[in-house]
Amino acid sequence: MTPPISEQPATTMRIGDLVDEVVFTVEAGKIAEFARATHTTDPVHTDGLSARDAGFASLPATATHVVVSGHYRDQRAMVERLGLTLERVVVGSVRWRYRRPLVAGDVLRGVRRVVGDERRTTRSGQPMRVITLETTFVGRSGEPAVLLTETVLERGTTG
Repeated sequence: MTPPISEQPATTMRIGDLVDEVVFTVEAGKIAEFARATHTTDPVHTDGLSARDAGFASLPATATHVVVSGHYRDQRAMVERLGLTLERVVVGSVRWRYRRPLVAGDVLRGVRRVVGDERRTTRSGQPMRVITLETTFVGRSGEPAVLLTETVLERGTTG
């Protein structure tokens, strides 16, 4: 049995600490997959000519495309680095802030850092840890493209 959160040793991560880094290419095939999966009907995401006519150099990615970075990250290592118990972790929320559209061919580097780490008690009296992470994705020239903010919840045990 896993001890409740309040009995576990505190993590050594602090606000501002680096969690991980990732580099990946925005691929046209993945853009098409996301467009299908999210039922995107705008041809700008699936047809190169429509994308060019709309002013894009290449197919633009759909709004949630940077979740692809998860395929290149070691998520289990991230959970361990944060001192979490995987079986009790859920995603609380995800928010994207775009500085510019992502297009096929972009190479992005994402740096994920801890920006918040709190322990709370739920309405039912159970302990819960709330960790806020931010990943800044930059393009080849270092210009910011997307800021991804994730809230990760570690729920306490009931027994």
